[in-house]
Amino acid sequence: MPRTEPWTIKRVLDWTSGYLERKGDEHPRLSAEWLLANVCGLSRVELYVNFDKPLEASELDAMHAAIERRAAGEPLQYVTGEMAFRHIVLKCERGVLIPRPETEILVDAALEGVDATKAKRGGEAEAPVRVLEVGTGTGCIALSVASERPGTLVTATDLSPRAVELATRNREALGLEQAVDIVECDLASGVDPELMGSFDVLVSNPPYIPTQVLREEVPAEVADFEPQLALDGGDDGLDVFRRLLDLAPAALAPGGMLAVELFEGSLDAAAALVRERAGWATVEVREDLTRRPRALVAVREGQ
Repeated sequence: MPRTEPWTIKRVLDWTSGYLERKGDEHPRLSAEWLLANVCGLSRVELYVNFDKPLEASELDAMHAAIERRAAGEPLQYVTGEMAFRHIVLKCERGVLIPRPETEILVDAALEGVDATKAKRGGEAEAPVRVLEVGTGTGCIALSVASERPGTLVTATDLSPRAVELATRNREALGLEQAVDIVECDLASGVDPELMGSFDVLVSNPPYIPTQVLREEVPAEVADFEPQLALDGGDDGLDVFRRLLDLAPAALAPGGMLAVELFEGSLDAAAALVRERAGWATVEVREDLTRRPRALVAVREGQ
């Protein structure tokens, strides 16, 4: 990027938008705004009221590095290092799955489970609602539930040490250490055995993309940068879901809820797997805001 004349916010924004468009960015202006706002420590709105402000040399260097990463196809959230999810802001890093807006539907389902449990108990303070999240990643689900329903106790697990470390930092940044316990383990193998059978909600956004779909249809921005461990769900996308279905009776209290995000083409098969097993009172498939099948929600029998 030449520096023969001052690079103001407007000039950098316009140049970056054009450059990223030529590199194939689907939303070049939005990417430019996020990158520049992150580098300058401003909101996107503040960029537009500071158009004539020149960037400092250190900001130009940082912007140049960020532009090249984005132009190479790296997801915006990894480049900026953070993203907003529901009512919280999370740190994002390579090696950990980036939260998706559609996952907010899964949080909504989990919150319904929390509220239903509170209603059944009459709001008894001595009986906190317990939520188990398997595969927490950045912690977006666990931390959203804990922040939006104070008093709820969440246990979040992940097999990836990098994810556990990142989720822990996100938890600390949000001041939720007392509400969320983060455990590095496979499924719930490291969860306190005394808690098993006491969870009112089991929620998970597991790896669910069928292997062939991941190989042939998923955009390079996802397939080349995000962790395969968090994406590949096996031949039919249900490898981990089957394990969650095995875990649920041991983890959930009577009347507890299972809420799982899955590949849109796998949800009918997942619902059929639940209906084949005894002990489930209800099972339903829920759509996201684009009207695509997105989550399975099932409730255990009992009170």
